[in-house]
Amino acid sequence: MKKNEPLECPPRKVEKAWVDLNGHMNMAYYHLVFDESLDVAFSGLGIGWDYTQKGVGSCFTAEVHVCYIDEVKEAAPLRITYQLLDWDAKRIHIFGHMYHAETGALAATSEQMCIHVDMASRRASAFPDDVQVKIAAMMEAHKDLPRPEQAGRVIGIKRKK
Repeated sequence: MKKNEPLECPPRKVEKAWVDLNGHMNMAYYHLVFDESLDVAFSGLGIGWDYTQKGVGSCFTAEVHVCYIDEVKEAAPLRITYQLLDWDAKRIHIFGHMYHAETGALAATSEQMCIHVDMASRRASAFPDDVQVKIAAMMEAHKDLPRPEQAGRVIGIKRKK
C-alpha cells in the first residue's frame, strides 16, 4: 500500500447489459462495480472471499451512499479507487471513487460503513488482530489524503433562506 495514494482496483468496462433506457449505466450497476471493487480492497486486508469462506467472520454493509456525478456509457473504461476514512475494532468507513479511465472524469462516489460480523452469532465483532494491523497500516497510508468532497453528505433539498 502506497502512502498518500488510494487503493487502485482492477479496471472495469461498462457492459452492454448494464445500460438502461437512458443510454447510460443504470444506477444498480454502479453499486455492483463498487461492491466488486471493494472485494479487492477487503482481500488486501485479509477479510475478502477466502476469509469469508472459512465461515468465521465477514463484513456486512451497514450503510452506503452513492453520488452519481457524470454518466458513463456502454464500453466506457472505469477506474475505481478506495480510500479508508476511519475505522475502529468493528467498523470500516471507506470511500470509493469511480472515474472514466480515459477522460479522468469523476463518474460516481460510494461512501460505505461496513461492520465485521461473527458468522456464528451473526453479531458485530472485532476484526481479528492480524486484520486490525492491516487496517491500521491502510489508515496510516491514507491519513493525509484529502477528505472527499462528497463524504458525509446528507440527502435533502437545500432551501434558499
